[in-house]
Amino acid sequence: MNNLPARLKQLRAERVVTQDQVAEAIQVSNSLIAAFETNRLVPQPDTAKALDDHFGTGNEIQKASVEARKNRRSAPPSWFLPWQGAEETAATLRYFQATLIPGLLQTEAYARAVFASTGLHSEEEVESRVALRMERQLAILDRRDRPTCVFFLDAATLRCGPSKIAKEQLLQLSDIGARPNIFVHVVPDSAGLHAGRSGSFSLATIEGGKMVGLLGDFYEDRVVPAPALVTGLDRTWQAIAAVALPCGQSRDLILRLVNDHDDSVADLAQVQS
Repeated sequence: MNNLPARLKQLRAERVVTQDQVAEAIQVSNSLIAAFETNRLVPQPDTAKALDDHFGTGNEIQKASVEARKNRRSAPPSWFLPWQGAEETAATLRYFQATLIPGLLQTEAYARAVFASTGLHSEEEVESRVALRMERQLAILDRRDRPTCVFFLDAATLRCGPSKIAKEQLLQLSDIGARPNIFVHVVPDSAGLHAGRSGSFSLATIEGGKMVGLLGDFYEDRVVPAPALVTGLDRTWQAIAAVALPCGQSRDLILRLVNDHDDSVADLAQVQS
């Protein structure tokens, strides 16, 4: 049994502080503290240390977090670990997605629909993978030294999925794109056969300016450390940037698509009446 959530609640109660106050003290989001206390997520090493420092608990929370991660039902696949290390320490992260909303921006419902749609996972495996995806989001986007994140999405990705799920996902894109360190760009249909049509990829810029790439694939992605290949991905990124909409225009497009979902629901209601 994982007692870390109960221990975190106990520490807060003893010091008579709220989740909001703890979040502010260690510079993370309020939702992250709530996720720790409900056992949805486990603190990453730097966050666990920040909690230990805040509560004056030595390395208690760090040790409990390590144990909790060992006891989780699932873990990232081995091929993902090199990228995970780069992603969690990068100063700048860049993502291009040709077919789906990037994992770091997905809502829980959208992620669940994506994993279930393959038919490759049991219901339990789907839920485990969704939990890991939500944990990854918070580990990257809400970490203490927040990276600059730039996302390019092909316009076609915005029009996929059941209306309720798609609308919620679009609203999340609009909200998260308002953060000062996150930039969401849409590559419009008018871009035609642009450089990104070959497939999805990601780039992480880490200490000293070194870049690591990740190429998307159906079964598993592939980490690209070779400088020549990474340079090629960077050049492809620049070509996509040349045809992408600015953030403001991208947000306007996203919100228009949200309104389209509202109009579709209204039209259906009129037909049914």
